[in-house]
Amino acid sequence: PDADFDAIFEAALEAGAEDVKNEGDAIEVITQDSDYIDVRETLGEHDLQWQTAEVTMIPQTMVTLEGKQAEQMLKLMDKLEDNDDVQNVYANFDISDEEIDKIMG
Repeated sequence: PDADFDAIFEAALEAGAEDVKNEGDAIEVITQDSDYIDVRETLGEHDLQWQTAEVTMIPQTMVTLEGKQAEQMLKLMDKLEDNDDVQNVYANFDISDEEIDKIMG
């Protein structure tokens, strides 16, 4: 309900969150890594159930890829994600759905 989201939104921002998004069945709270613990503890005081809570890398700028660059990047990402020694893969590229359809075509 919107009332729940509003309460979470206010509590998260007061605790130091940068953004709070209503994703339908979940609420995404974005913080700086230095504020993560404070925000998580503050929201925990509101008896919230966590689906996941993690520190992740979110790019500030995106690079649009097309054609051969897009194809090469998708191959590289697949290889990195398939490597058992790799825990997480972060990227700052954007490939349109149309471009992906052409590549996978």
